[in-house]
Amino acid sequence: MFPIEYLIGLMLIGICAGFASGLLGVGGGFLIVPLQYFLLKYIGVEPDLAILISFGTSLAIVVPTSLSGAYKHTRTMNNIIQSGIRLGIFGMIGGIIGGFVASSLPSGVLEIIFGLLLLFITLNNIININKEREDAKIPFNLITAGIIGFLVGFSSGLLGVGGGVFLIAILTALLGFSMIEAIGTSSIFICLTAIGGFLSYMISGWGVSTFPYSIGYVSLINFALIAAFSVPLASVGAKFAHKVPQKKLKIIFSILVLYMALKMLGILP
Repeated sequence: MFPIEYLIGLMLIGICAGFASGLLGVGGGFLIVPLQYFLLKYIGVEPDLAILISFGTSLAIVVPTSLSGAYKHTRTMNNIIQSGIRLGIFGMIGGIIGGFVASSLPSGVLEIIFGLLLLFITLNNIININKEREDAKIPFNLITAGIIGFLVGFSSGLLGVGGGVFLIAILTALLGFSMIEAIGTSSIFICLTAIGGFLSYMISGWGVSTFPYSIGYVSLINFALIAAFSVPLASVGAKFAHKVPQKKLKIIFSILVLYMALKMLGILP
């Protein structure tokens, strides 16, 4: 039913997204979403359906992938667990709401929103590329954790990503986290937030999605093949993250996010 190049493409997505997830604490959704979307359109899936399947399935994959990376990070930084869980609880609520909102928007709007947000994150990283750690501009407490967690969670559910690309930028630019602390905290946050998001896609797509072997907007075939490679590679990526200088992590993060931003905005073919 599926062409062999499509199945191979899913495996390659798993390898790339898994390593990036552990290395950068981003869940891998910023790669899984657009690459899945392009693959689905390649086999003839209509764009409106393809984008929702990409979002819903991405969030389902992000849960085990980020959990693998989070476990590795917490073994060397146990001080990140409390902040990650606190943000993640509010993020889960936002993720559920964002997922339901996404199902009512056209694919073109979601592509533009996704691309512009990634572009903003890239610019922020380039501006602060030489800073190991910025001064905290706002305090980290239950109120700020609630606001930030909910808003990032909402964007996570809306755009089918774990939210790590947004959270890391906020933690480093506003809350004074170092890059490696932000990556570790983000990996915990993503585990919780993605659960709320992918459940909403399963429910909103129930009886609507016509894609074979899927539950709502979550494709079981895509999930199985991508997760089979992304989960073990996330652990490898997390191990590398603690050996790479923070400036290099920022550069890698910025290049990857910029490429995907330009791709989603249609600037790159």
